[in-house]
Amino acid sequence: MISRRKKFLSYYKPYIGWVAADMVCALIVSAVTLALPLCARYITKNILEENAPDALTQIFAVGVLMIALVLVHTLCNMFVDYQGHRTGALMESDMREELFEHYEKLSFRFYDEQKTGHLMTRLTNDIFWLSELYHHGPEDLTIAALNFLGTFIILLNINVGLSVITFLFLPLMAIYAFYFNKRMNLALRRTKDRIGDINAQVEDTLAGIRVVKSFANEDIERSKFTIENDRFVASRSEGYKSEAYFSGGMIAFTQLITVVVVVFGGVSIVNGSLDLADLVTYVLYVGILVEPVLRLVNFSRLYQEGITGFSRFMDMLEIAPDIEDAPNAIDLHHVRGDIAFHRVSFKYKEDYHDVLRDISLDIKAGEYIALVGSSGVGKSTLCSLIPRFYDVNKGQILVDGYDIRDVSQQSLRQQIGMVHQDVYLFAGSVAENIRYGKPDACDEEIVEAAKKANAHDFIVALPDGYNTDIGQRGVKLSGGQKQRLSIARVFLKNPPILIFDEATSALDNESEKAVQASLEALSEHRTTLVIAHRLSTVRNAQRIVVLTDNGIDEEGTHDELIIRGGTYANLYNVQLRI
Repeated sequence: MISRRKKFLSYYKPYIGWVAADMVCALIVSAVTLALPLCARYITKNILEENAPDALTQIFAVGVLMIALVLVHTLCNMFVDYQGHRTGALMESDMREELFEHYEKLSFRFYDEQKTGHLMTRLTNDIFWLSELYHHGPEDLTIAALNFLGTFIILLNINVGLSVITFLFLPLMAIYAFYFNKRMNLALRRTKDRIGDINAQVEDTLAGIRVVKSFANEDIERSKFTIENDRFVASRSEGYKSEAYFSGGMIAFTQLITVVVVVFGGVSIVNGSLDLADLVTYVLYVGILVEPVLRLVNFSRLYQEGITGFSRFMDMLEIAPDIEDAPNAIDLHHVRGDIAFHRVSFKYKEDYHDVLRDISLDIKAGEYIALVGSSGVGKSTLCSLIPRFYDVNKGQILVDGYDIRDVSQQSLRQQIGMVHQDVYLFAGSVAENIRYGKPDACDEEIVEAAKKANAHDFIVALPDGYNTDIGQRGVKLSGGQKQRLSIARVFLKNPPILIFDEATSALDNESEKAVQASLEALSEHRTTLVIAHRLSTVRNAQRIVVLTDNGIDEEGTHDELIIRGGTYANLYNVQLRI
């Protein structure tokens, strides 16, 4: 696995040309910064002190040179500021895209354990600070190092003794900086965790805002948010305190250096070992010496913010998907729809009990199978194993004779259409949501799919027809309307295998009849698995499979199972009495 250091540097590679140009401009900025005080020293020492006969001409000439240097300095600074930030933003975009693609590769098992708010924080806030580090880091270090080194050499040439006294402060500054840097890093890590907690709380509350309002529990949610918000403020306050100590202390050191230079420089002038022009130049360079220190202070802050974000970014990126395609995975084409479970066992975690144990089931192409049983016996889990949302712990599942672990996930899932009880529709128009089943579908295909799903009539009655915006998760539609859109989406996909996961259990009778008619039309000539809550909806199934905690308890048609008087008959009679 690539080291984190190499991974960090790898994001520079696509933009190395712009980074090089940025560094060249940073070098020019540093050189001009060092040259300007030398020009001032030339005027005071070589022209004014020596009373040159053409002093005015020389002063104007040096002034023109200084203006030219300032112009170059400004242009290079503007390039560094704009292009550097732009390059940082492009690198940020690359990282965000890479992490988003990685999120898509992770299985349901991963998302069962994660909070959406935490995942969003790593995708947005953490990576933003990384872009600042990528941009400012190299230029701040380059300019600071060159300014510091150049200033050090020039000051030694002006007065060795004064320079030695000045640079005695540096070891103390380094120790001070190291200590508070460490404190800042710990505080920033806690802060990023707290931001994730806030995002998770907000996402949870807003996603369930209708439940919150229906129970009039706004105060409870506000209280939970306040707790997370206060934790964030406390962690941020600790970070600000460390940053204040760090920044304030470093600035105090630089001011002390200025005081020492003025005092000991004055003494040197009195003793005749330093002239006034050199002292003025020396003070100017001490001012320049402050700039690299401040840049290093800024770099230290950016480094702590950025590297903490990078660590959290890599923590997520290094999570390997637990479901991956086999090295030589094949693509499924022209699937008939035969499905076979061979002694399949499954549990969600190692220390959990088996949800499914030793399940064997053969389903023929085009067969209509109903899965029934009490809640928690594994009906939905059984269906989730077919498209490899989870991998079996034991046994194997075959589609058309192929072990699904030897088949590419994409080609497998393209052969399966799923209609869930909890319909998820995306923000956007009706047409966009139906087209999700086949992204390259034309308008005529979308309308045809809607008609097959008994959705066309209500769609054309909407304010903008197929272009009507349905809101977040389709909140502007009824439950039956949302369900029929999800069915239209599957009609458009046109898969040979269908899975209906209690698709009508949450609907009223009228909506259920409309949706049931759509489902029956969709299932014609396709292998169909239906998870049924209302047993009356599966009376016409070719085979009913009854699941219990011990596995498959019985199989048969509705009439056969009623006559047998077993588990299915008991469930059916209970529902009749309700």
